[in-house]
Amino acid sequence: MRHLYIIMGPAGCGKSSIAAELSAQTGWPMIEADAHHSDANVAKQAAGIPLTDADRASWIDSMIGAINGDEHEHLWLACSALTPYVQNRFLAEIDPECHWFLLDVSRQELSRRLSTRTDHFMPPSLLDDQLEALSAPAQAHRINGEQTIPQICEDIRALI
Repeated sequence: MRHLYIIMGPAGCGKSSIAAELSAQTGWPMIEADAHHSDANVAKQAAGIPLTDADRASWIDSMIGAINGDEHEHLWLACSALTPYVQNRFLAEIDPECHWFLLDVSRQELSRRLSTRTDHFMPPSLLDDQLEALSAPAQAHRINGEQTIPQICEDIRALI
């Protein structure tokens, strides 16, 4: 059986950093969800406009294609996966079994992190929208995302 390990949460929680480190530690490939956004979605978010589920459809289609097309037994995915719409599409359409890891980070810390990063299209102004949209799947493992990267990775690997 194939497995997809989804590192999820709002912008600034550390999804990409954690998934990249876990990929390096395990040798399992990583998929970065942000790389699957259309130019229109990136521009919309960069302008401070939240995405709708209609906007997310092509993004999800692209990720599902990449995941289902990958033949590795284990994959890491760095993806916000904030809404039941995204989560349910994954559960219904992805071949590998999904394992969810929500990085819990306080709003204050997320705001601090977003205000200091300069290399991402997601503006800090969308943080509250992301937190409002966040609905973790019942089966998600909640991980303290304010720990060090090595500790977060250790916590996740202990659950696998």
